[in-house]
Amino acid sequence: MAKDIEAAAAAEGGEYTAKDYSDPPPAPLIDAEELTKWSLYRAVIAEFVATLLFLYITVATVIGYKHQSDPGANAADAACSGVGILGIAWAFGGMIFILVYCTAGVSGGHINPAVTFGLFLARKVSLVRAVLYIVAQSLGAICGVGLVKGFQSAFYVRYGGGANELSDGYSKGTGLAAEIIGTFVLVYTVFSATDPKRNARDSHVPVLAPLPIGFAVFMVHLATIPITGTGINPARSLGAAVIYNQHKAWHDHWIFWVGPLIGAAIAAAYHQYVLRASAAKLGSSSSFRG
Repeated sequence: MAKDIEAAAAAEGGEYTAKDYSDPPPAPLIDAEELTKWSLYRAVIAEFVATLLFLYITVATVIGYKHQSDPGANAADAACSGVGILGIAWAFGGMIFILVYCTAGVSGGHINPAVTFGLFLARKVSLVRAVLYIVAQSLGAICGVGLVKGFQSAFYVRYGGGANELSDGYSKGTGLAAEIIGTFVLVYTVFSATDPKRNARDSHVPVLAPLPIGFAVFMVHLATIPITGTGINPARSLGAAVIYNQHKAWHDHWIFWVGPLIGAAIAAAYHQYVLRASAAKLGSSSSFRG
């Protein structure tokens, strides 16, 4: 459509000027000066609180659904009770939409070590910021699940603590592949929604960015809840495993770190070196036209 507008303007003898944009310079690998800025610690606090809220709402939803659909607790209508898998997927996707919207202007709204890792590989954040974010996200997840256990102590252990586990009938390879592909979808969406070229062309894109990211989380949950319970977020898996602390939660826990990190790395490479290859060749400081 943009090309049609440009052609029409040219035919009328007018001049059409697309918006220029410049890719931000790569973040330094180690930025010691960053440690002296309050903005960094404010962002770390935002990541901690956002991940805490994310885990509290989502794991509470999982525990509540399992209780409502338990024939032993609700024999009369257990099969029709609770929010179901669709509701759980909405809880995860909806909370990501809300929290990314709330924190994007402060920390970037990562709320996920895999997202942070992918952005670090693409030189969008420094190593210092990436490490602090991942620590904050992990601690926030542990605290969030801890709140769920504190408020629902009667049901928490009984219904699995919201921990990610490889479902019966699926191999470790299948579980790993599900986590890789699911995280690729999420991180690819993050890169696309925050692409500076797209933001320059369409001023509404930065406002809408949380929406496709939340929808990506929702869709991935629909596909992978039956396989792994859906991790695609190592902090989410870690928080539930630490508080639940049962053997099965730890047995395949490596899948929920290795899979998301591989998926994030592939998404970063695909976006930076395939989709944005022309920009990379011309240099980060060059100006491009739409």
